[in-house]
Amino acid sequence: TNPCGEQPLLPLEACNLGSINLAKFVDSSGKAPKVDYKGLKETVHNAVHFLDNTIDMSNYPIREIDEMVKGNRKIGLGVMGFADLLFRLNVPYNSQEALDVAEEVMGFIQKTSHEASKELAKKRGPFKNFDKSVYHGKNGGTLRNATTTTIAPTGTLSILSDCSSGIEPLFALSFVRNVMDNDKLMEVNPYFESVAREKGFYSTDLMDAIALKGSIRDFEEIPEEVRKVFVTAHDVTPEWHLKMQAAFQNHTDNAVSKTVNLSHDATIADVRRVYDLAFELGLKGVTIYRDGSKKNQVLSIAKKTDQRHITKAFLNHCEFLGFVTKQIGTAPDARIVNSASRFTIQTALDAIEHLSLIHI
Repeated sequence: TNPCGEQPLLPLEACNLGSINLAKFVDSSGKAPKVDYKGLKETVHNAVHFLDNTIDMSNYPIREIDEMVKGNRKIGLGVMGFADLLFRLNVPYNSQEALDVAEEVMGFIQKTSHEASKELAKKRGPFKNFDKSVYHGKNGGTLRNATTTTIAPTGTLSILSDCSSGIEPLFALSFVRNVMDNDKLMEVNPYFESVAREKGFYSTDLMDAIALKGSIRDFEEIPEEVRKVFVTAHDVTPEWHLKMQAAFQNHTDNAVSKTVNLSHDATIADVRRVYDLAFELGLKGVTIYRDGSKKNQVLSIAKKTDQRHITKAFLNHCEFLGFVTKQIGTAPDARIVNSASRFTIQTALDAIEHLSLIHI
């Protein structure tokens, strides 16, 4: 597989990935928010077409890789912003309702991506090794691509798209991200901030307090229904992490990259239970991370001593990215993000609004 485990590959094979930001597909026109399946269907079809084009537009280092990639034409369309989607639907991540949403949404993407691949096969022909594949001899027609779906971690893509990563719960509602030369940036979830302002419990002191803990589970001044929905990675037990991964794996051709977040005091027995349950659920792989097991980790909760350093680095990055904005203009409102996409800086523009959350 690749390093993150979501893409099993044959020798000399490659697969290009793309991810749909699910937070952009919510219909709020009715009494209750719901998934915009009409818009999602259109985007899935466009994404499959785009990723299939990428195969032919890419240059490969050696002839053997070129032949293998074009022989199987694997693509991996996945998702990101799932936690944000749940926030917008008012559904707790660690609930049966969330598992049902995951099964329904990914099942729809899987079915639609296969339909799109079949349509391309009619126009462009099936992948060259179709007669040697598991699809040969089965009813349902031919496919342009041997696989169409993969769930990647989308660490960088989600930053560019200003959404939660992959199918992960939010690490924290307010947290510190280590970037570049170990600079620290403070981030606050925009959906939580919006709800806090709407329900009248927003204050800079409260946001600072949340930044030091990440979770709002023990903040009694926040309404219980809000605390129930806005859960974070360490509020979610390992069992719910794995159940969510299994829900997506049920409707994914390739594999799913997902992290089970363990507390700093997790034991060897805790780790064993995670791997045993992953095996029982039929997962293709599993990743665990014990909080604080590395001195410098990508995501961490803020410390009081970090505040002044964070603010300075934060302002420096905003100033730099503001300069970039003037040079390249406003980034397009893209729903599909791929490694070949143009650089977007909307995250920095949105982040300027959150400067009031940090005491200087």
